[in-house]
Amino acid sequence: MPHPTALSDHDVQPTTPRPALSYPWLVVGMLWWISFFNYADRQAIASVFPLLKAEMHLTDTELGLLGSAFAWVYGLSAPLAGVIVDRLRRKTAILGGLQVWSVICLATALARKFPHLLIFRAAEGLGETVYYPASTALISDYHGPRTRSRALGIHQTSVYVGTIAGGAFAGLIGELYGWRWSFIVFGGLGMVLGFVLLRFLREPQRGAAEDDLTNSRPLSLADVGRLIVRTPTVLLLMLAFACANFVAIVLLTWMPTFLKEHFDLSLAVAGFAATVFVQFASMVGAPLGGWLADRWRRRTPAGRILVQVMGVLGGAPFVFLCGQADSVAWLIPILTAWGLFKGCYDANIFAAVFDVVPPEARGRVAGVMNMAGWLGGGGAAVVVGFLADRYGLGPAIGSTAAVYVLAGGLLLIAAVGRQRGMVRMHAEVKG
Repeated sequence: MPHPTALSDHDVQPTTPRPALSYPWLVVGMLWWISFFNYADRQAIASVFPLLKAEMHLTDTELGLLGSAFAWVYGLSAPLAGVIVDRLRRKTAILGGLQVWSVICLATALARKFPHLLIFRAAEGLGETVYYPASTALISDYHGPRTRSRALGIHQTSVYVGTIAGGAFAGLIGELYGWRWSFIVFGGLGMVLGFVLLRFLREPQRGAAEDDLTNSRPLSLADVGRLIVRTPTVLLLMLAFACANFVAIVLLTWMPTFLKEHFDLSLAVAGFAATVFVQFASMVGAPLGGWLADRWRRRTPAGRILVQVMGVLGGAPFVFLCGQADSVAWLIPILTAWGLFKGCYDANIFAAVFDVVPPEARGRVAGVMNMAGWLGGGGAAVVVGFLADRYGLGPAIGSTAAVYVLAGGLLLIAAVGRQRGMVRMHAEVKG
């Protein structure tokens, strides 16, 4: 009887020898560029909020709704994306998704009214939702437990570079040529990249990097649901991700506007400053967090989660201070410290949960985790917009530090129960 998650594509050959050592890292590099455009496309709109506000006469709450619409659709469609990832080739899902969201990014330039923007932002969430379940599952089949956090941490740096590029470029082009041109450029380049990588990206055998799960039984969708519900570690990691993503969305959505309104910066400078310091610091934090997690994981099963605890609890004071800063000179080191801790957390979002789920379920679990993160965190943009209309943007941003503290508490509970989660996973997959 065929494996229900087996791949029928001729490119996947279970008897094919393991790729040369360099190719697994080349895969990380190829996916790095796709992830770059994923985040550049979604960040571009935040840097032109002032232009949209002036052209379409929008309130802060309406601007926040643009960010939340993306997050909610992204999250709601994530479980379906996970099913697709576990049933089809990850390569097809990744490159197909890239083409879809690039076309939608291009189409955003056609928007003339707020409802048009809202529809395009929501549609882009639908186009991008398949990428992370597919890419993290694919990387995890090229990188086993000893290098997984490092590989995913390096891949994660593309998020930060893409965010910087999307924020800075959109602000600069918006001032010079109008906000529409950044969407045209990023969308067009994303389509070209997809055609180029079609030749070089290869699909690995599922579970190829694992040594201890080779005899696991096939898992149905119901099995995956039971696995999630019965594994407290997975549930706690998902809740913590929702909290951490809530804070991250605040940063991505509102920091450019905060800098422009409070410090009278130009659109280009505000878009650049809002992203470059925190994102470059995260580029250091993510590989560092991946390296620490791989080392701590050898000493304790909770090693990856403990690095995440350090990330959110270390970052919480700096989130609060962001809203209190009264000068750019103070805000820069605060954002930098926040970014460093954020990177340590981000590197292990999926690596930690993949420690307690089998390879056959990773796409679906990652999809559900994305749903939890983006539905739970997706309201951040509109919540902060609502609070900003009443109390000011600075206090609204600073108040989200409490959400980071909550994430830290959830992760500490998950770390304590990590060994139980490992035992439960083996019981589930061995039948």
